[in-house]
Amino acid sequence: MFVDQVKIYIESGRGGDGIVSFRREKYVPNGGPDGGDGGRGGDVIFKVEDGLNTLIDFRHKKHYKARSGSPGEGSNRHGKDADDMIIEVPQGTIIREAESGKVILDLAGDVKEKVLLKGGKGGKGNQHYATPTMQIPRFAQSGQDGIGLWVILELKMIADVGLVGFPNVGKSTFLSVVSNARPKIANYHFTTLQPNLGVVKTGYGKSFVVADIPGLIEGAHTGIGLGHEFLRHIERTKVLIHVVDASGLEGREPVDDVMKINLELENFNKILSSRPQVIAANKTDLIEAEEHLKLLKEKFEPEGINVFAISAATGKGVKELLNYVGEMLDNIKEEPTVFEQEYYIEDIPSSDNSVIEIAKDDNGVFVVEGEPVERMLGFTNLESEKGFAFFQKFMREKGIIERLEELGIEEGDTVRLYNLEFDYYK
Repeated sequence: MFVDQVKIYIESGRGGDGIVSFRREKYVPNGGPDGGDGGRGGDVIFKVEDGLNTLIDFRHKKHYKARSGSPGEGSNRHGKDADDMIIEVPQGTIIREAESGKVILDLAGDVKEKVLLKGGKGGKGNQHYATPTMQIPRFAQSGQDGIGLWVILELKMIADVGLVGFPNVGKSTFLSVVSNARPKIANYHFTTLQPNLGVVKTGYGKSFVVADIPGLIEGAHTGIGLGHEFLRHIERTKVLIHVVDASGLEGREPVDDVMKINLELENFNKILSSRPQVIAANKTDLIEAEEHLKLLKEKFEPEGINVFAISAATGKGVKELLNYVGEMLDNIKEEPTVFEQEYYIEDIPSSDNSVIEIAKDDNGVFVVEGEPVERMLGFTNLESEKGFAFFQKFMREKGIIERLEELGIEEGDTVRLYNLEFDYYK
């Protein structure tokens, strides 16, 4: 069975807790703090596996959670970092945030592996909190939570050429003749239930990848007949070959078929209808094809779409068609379509309702603490423009700025969020 879209839950590992510990040695009755830091939680990593061409392995396992880091130990021993969770997917897999449908990552082109969710940082042991005025700190930092997210994995095959056409026009036979693909072939409608990829080698030592897209039907762009599931696989292609049954033995009109297919492409994605096209008029070894072939040429060649008379069964005209398509690809310099990132992990809304405590200490420093603050500091890169913007947004949305102003903060006053200190300015 072919599966090209699944919904799964992913979650990075929680950081291990820092611990409270004090030296306990002979002749050292009042040893200082020596609590070690917790280990890092495991990352969630997506990796392209070349041997995969379907998402079927995700049908029965829906949850993928990395392990947590180990807690720290006494004698300043650091907790063990957790192993990463590596999720293998086929090349061409797009990862979307499930609720919004926005693209997080497109594993196409040069991108073969990517850390999607960072594991939580390990908490600091009490050794970090010793000061001249607090020599016996009896607290340590908790490990930061991992990040959880429902995502949709969507496979969009990567091929240079897409074969399109109505069911039973001979696409699978054509692909089996011109490439190393061995699709199942039978004489009934909607034969192919999954896309097939084949590598075509031309007489000039060149090669290109062809995807046989299952037979389309009218209304495919609305999802009828698994339309969405199949149409997505030609979004990356550079050239489209329309395969039509030129014999008309099943009562079809080849000219009408090409126009209907183009309409489905346009309604699904206007960019698809603008792709360079060529028409493969199949079954022209049959005498009934002569009139239909003439009509195809009269209609489409004035529009710049060449029509090739072929027979997938006998090989007639196939070599000429492939050489022409190879030349078309040579003249197309654009890179394969890669979908841009639309959703960033920093955009994940916090579901945390933990209390954020804000107070002014004896030295006039405004101290802000609480689990949401720890977690935000753990996965936000404040040195980046986007990370700093997220930090400012967090301070406003959590009411921290408003509460500081209620406590009488003035410009130049110091604010401390755990290990981060900064001067306050409006």
